[in-house]
Amino acid sequence: MTARSLAWLGVRTSNFAAMAAFYRDVLGLETLRDAPNDARFRLADGTEVHVYGPHDAAHDFFGPGPVVALLVDDFPATRARMVAAGIEFIGHPQHDDTAIWNHFRAPDGNIYELISRA
Repeated sequence: MTARSLAWLGVRTSNFAAMAAFYRDVLGLETLRDAPNDARFRLADGTEVHVYGPHDAAHDFFGPGPVVALLVDDFPATRARMVAAGIEFIGHPQHDDTAIWNHFRAPDGNIYELISRA
């Protein structure tokens, strides 16, 4: 198992408009999505930053801090190793045409994400 990099950062915040403006206007990140309660941005290296508002029910499980994704080469093997080590995953793995991911609760109690790209 090799974690390659941080692949993604997400935050659920009651200050949605201010945080979206921070990433868009202050940091000048490329805007990928600008919807109510869901704004997404991309850094120069391709890492995405997602900001979710308080009415985004799909991310209710996020805690008060940012959630980061760890990019791995072999998602099934890494997830199996983590499950064997007692790591609690939240729901089932999700996927699209470019990636597979699954959120989990780490030993520190915070939510993280495991991701592998096609």
